[in-house]
Amino acid sequence: MTGVQRAAVVLLSLGETQAAEVLKHMGAKEVQKLGMAMASVGGVSRATVGLVFDDFVETLAQPSALGAGADEYIRAVLNQALGEERAGSLIDRILAGRNTSGLDTLKWMEPRAISELVRNEHPQIIAIVMAHLDEDQAAEVLKCLSERVRADVLLRIATLDGIPPNALNELNDVMARQFAGSQNLKSSTVGGVRVAANILNFMDTGQDETILENIRQIDEPLSAQIRDLMFVFDNLVELDDRAIQTVLREVSTDKLALALRGADQKVRAKITGNMSQRAAEILIEDMEARGPVRLAEVEAAQKEILAEVRKMADNGVIQLSAKSEAFV
Repeated sequence: MTGVQRAAVVLLSLGETQAAEVLKHMGAKEVQKLGMAMASVGGVSRATVGLVFDDFVETLAQPSALGAGADEYIRAVLNQALGEERAGSLIDRILAGRNTSGLDTLKWMEPRAISELVRNEHPQIIAIVMAHLDEDQAAEVLKCLSERVRADVLLRIATLDGIPPNALNELNDVMARQFAGSQNLKSSTVGGVRVAANILNFMDTGQDETILENIRQIDEPLSAQIRDLMFVFDNLVELDDRAIQTVLREVSTDKLALALRGADQKVRAKITGNMSQRAAEILIEDMEARGPVRLAEVEAAQKEILAEVRKMADNGVIQLSAKSEAFV
């Protein structure tokens, strides 16, 4: 058994509450991998369970039936761990992913493989395909495309306002034939400015600005709309406490005091609430002691902190949960 399958056996051996508590400490990708393993594992012998979970082998009544009825168990565990709103799409991907076809099959492919599949297609086709992917996966695919194509594709995603069902079904049929499957799509509502902004939120620092600048040269109002919906300084309030504490260890008090001058009160409370009482007092004193500062200086400090946050997210140190929650 693989490590993920072994972990799935352990979680399936726990109660829903305990399993949910474990999943709370994992990232979205880890939860997805474990959920898929939990959905597929079955026929596990007592001997195998004993090797994986020796201390609990006596409490396992029917280890051979671990996979039976796993779907409802997975729904309950993920809903407790992530909440119904966040878990909803993930559950659909996990449970539906075992029998997917057409466009939905792409959600289970590596980004580079998807980029190779669509590389020679018209940018409009690429845009439709990417609009069906989750934003983080779409961003990874976008990174694999040439710089010349990126802005064109994202602009088309931002201006998508639904396509005729017959055209969408035709595209899906093409994809389905490549994966030996077929299905009909009932919804043709894809894309939009918010989807484009969400995808850019997952791009590497610098790449997003390049794409936005290219779009600005074509359609300045649209570029401004996308930028307005992207992750900004005030969205730091959406990060969990652990992520905020990690960020604070990398940001100087001087820079933080300057950046908070132009921040929402909720952001200030979020920051100070994750500092020691003495550190928070020093930060507030520093802010009060400063004289008038230019708005450009405040914005520059905020951008530097956001750049650090984005770098941490790119390196997997923290997760920008706001990307998946605040803009849906």
